[in-house]
Amino acid sequence: MAVQGRRRSLLETGDWPFARRPGFRGTLLGIVTIAVLVTALAIISTSHLTRVQYARLQKLENQRDSLQTEWGRLLLEESTWSSPARIESLASKRLNMRVPSVDEVKVIHP
Repeated sequence: MAVQGRRRSLLETGDWPFARRPGFRGTLLGIVTIAVLVTALAIISTSHLTRVQYARLQKLENQRDSLQTEWGRLLLEESTWSSPARIESLASKRLNMRVPSVDEVKVIHP
């Protein structure tokens, strides 16, 4: 049941006081269009920067992986070169070193 004499709100009528000005709708449409275009350009720019940064991240992750592989290889090489058996073998072959006998050992007390 409808109430007679009821005033319709501004939302229902669309009769805003400032909407009566000449050129208001055109100006509003222009402002909204510019805002939409600026937002679209910002989204495009952000998407591009995201792709560039993701590509950079992929390159850095690949570099990290190769450096970790090289680090593991270098650790293995270091352990090979510094093994006590290898050092003892080189000392006896190249420097003619040997383990001293009990008679050759001298203990010095401070």
